[in-house]
Amino acid sequence: MIAAIAFYVFAAILLVSAAMVVSARNPVHSVLFLILAFFNAAALFLIAGAEFLAMVLVIVYVGAVAVLFLFVVMMLDINFAELRSGFQRFLPVGVAVGVVLLVELAVVLGGWKIAPDALALRFAPNAIEQHNTVQLGRLLYTDYVLLFQAAGLVLLVAMIGAIVLTLRDKPPSSRRQNIARQLARTSANTMEMVDVPIGAGINTIGIRRPLAVAAPVEPDHHDDHDHAHAGDH
Repeated sequence: MIAAIAFYVFAAILLVSAAMVVSARNPVHSVLFLILAFFNAAALFLIAGAEFLAMVLVIVYVGAVAVLFLFVVMMLDINFAELRSGFQRFLPVGVAVGVVLLVELAVVLGGWKIAPDALALRFAPNAIEQHNTVQLGRLLYTDYVLLFQAAGLVLLVAMIGAIVLTLRDKPPSSRRQNIARQLARTSANTMEMVDVPIGAGINTIGIRRPLAVAAPVEPDHHDDHDHAHAGDH
């Protein structure tokens, strides 16, 4: 009973926060609602018995991705008025994409069926005597290893594409590394052998040592004391 109440509470907060992510006017507020949605999703994973997925969601997405989004939004000088100016112009395209996604979701839900053993396994996610982390690793790296590697390649291509699109080349002010030129260098054109006499330092190549500063001479207090006595006499 307690698990069911906790599920509905976390699910309701998750739905509300997810709706606020896309409806909030301030991007910083959207990122904060996204972090709240991640925490509630992690709580739902804990209720389902998948604590590994819950920790990954909190550590990776909340601790890295969402915080990165927050820093990017706060550091970039974005003109939100100009950003919203093209909303009405691209509204038909957005509506068309939304309708296509809605039809696809309807097709998926229409052909979805509950497995015969799903109700029996609902309250026993660990049917065999193995930790859910072990089961998840076995599924990813044995049964779905090709799909896992394909997803990694897609993410790699996306990362390279983002770097290429955001790179701004400035030839006058940027310096590039010429690896072939560096490897073709020899000691004859990179080093100069100088015969420096002992004790001469580097004076022979035009760089002189700093002059040694003489230590200050402390006054002799005994002499002052003797002169004082002589004046008294």
